[in-house]
Amino acid sequence: MCVKQISVSLENVPGKFLDVSERLGAEGINIRAISVADTSDISTVRFVADDPEKTANVLRSHGYSVKETDVIAVEVPDHPGGLQAVLKPLKQANINVTYFYPYLGRGESGQPIVIVGVDKTDEAIAVLKKNWVRTFGKEIYAL
Repeated sequence: MCVKQISVSLENVPGKFLDVSERLGAEGINIRAISVADTSDISTVRFVADDPEKTANVLRSHGYSVKETDVIAVEVPDHPGGLQAVLKPLKQANINVTYFYPYLGRGESGQPIVIVGVDKTDEAIAVLKKNWVRTFGKEIYAL
């Protein structure tokens, strides 16, 4: 399923992400998935929160530059090689996976969830739904 990812760039100094976390926590916003990529000066923080619109508004009101991106939340079979259930059909459809990171929790069936950034979101969702139903006989997990 398509979900909204929030990205912010933060200076690489102590306490910057703490400020983000405190502001979101004070508003009752829960971060459900998170990824951090850093350089020597800047960290890019990507995350999925339980209320993306409110999250973006809170951060913007405190001076943060916010980028919103559509990403995919998908269950992954919990066994060695389980990621292939997601990666193979995307490769076969010539869809590029630009990044992925874990969701903090599990799907309705108890399987882990990953957040996947791709170059063709709508096409990727269609490919994964078709492959998931064919392979597992049920609908792909949606947050």
